[in-house]
Amino acid sequence: MHRLTLDSEVLAGNLVDASPRRIIDVYIPHGEDGRGLPFLVDIVGFTAGGPAHTNWKNFGENLPERLDRLIAGGEMPPVVVAFPDCFTRLGGNQYVNSVAMGRWDDFLRDEVVPFVEERFGCGGTGRRGLFGKSSGGYGAMVHALLHPDFWAAAAVHSGDMGFELLYRHEFVPVLRALTKEPDPGKWVDSFWAAKKPKDSDIHILMMLAQAASFDPDPSVPFGVRLPVTRDTCELIPERWANWMAWDPLTLVEQHGPGLSQLKALYIDCGEVDQYNLVYGARRMHKRLSEMGVEHIYEEFDDDHTAVDYRMDVSLPALAKALS
Repeated sequence: MHRLTLDSEVLAGNLVDASPRRIIDVYIPHGEDGRGLPFLVDIVGFTAGGPAHTNWKNFGENLPERLDRLIAGGEMPPVVVAFPDCFTRLGGNQYVNSVAMGRWDDFLRDEVVPFVEERFGCGGTGRRGLFGKSSGGYGAMVHALLHPDFWAAAAVHSGDMGFELLYRHEFVPVLRALTKEPDPGKWVDSFWAAKKPKDSDIHILMMLAQAASFDPDPSVPFGVRLPVTRDTCELIPERWANWMAWDPLTLVEQHGPGLSQLKALYIDCGEVDQYNLVYGARRMHKRLSEMGVEHIYEEFDDDHTAVDYRMDVSLPALAKALS
């Protein structure tokens, strides 16, 4: 394991106080120096950062240990894996460019990948991929759709798809939370000042992060504006349209055929995912099948929580395709 630090230029000036100085942990397989190996980037879910996957883990393996086992057992060829820290004051990231959250799409492609590839002599065109779960799965899906000429493979675990089923009902608790403190910026400050954040408040923070990602307003604190009316929780059509434009089920209509350039596309989701993501995954699978885009699609008997074991399936698929 190597811990690197990257001073980003593209993240400077973001509205959510995300530091441009970023940690990137990098895994090199035992007995290798990285040269000539395929390269994968791990983008994590909401509330996490890349280094969370390299930390000690109770009751199981962290991701470097998982990679050690899979590679040593001959289940996948050696790969270099980067774990960039993309955490923000709003609790996470969707890995897209935003005038509020920052240029996270550019950060990954223009800074992280060249930085690691040059340092270790890995990856390169046709030899790099990315994977993630939840918000990270969303990022992997969107990057595959928008940049199939840059990424050659992607794994999407329980990724955000089908915004109407995923997000629409979440605006009610957001409005309730903002009743006592209507200013989202002050609400975020109060969240960080609390001695112990509530689980319900983390969901509120998540929705503010989505707002700052999909429909930011640079004139307000953290760029957060909601796509619903404050009094009646009715959708504001032009605001909601900006959210829906970022739904992978919308993006696939224009960019889906480009996925055929990928060497591997893996999508899975739990059958009882508590965020309704299995329905979005099924719709994506159906649409890609109609378009003739080759991909691996699997459902499994579990929900959204603690499903890293699914990487035993996806990581070998990506590594073999890139090798």
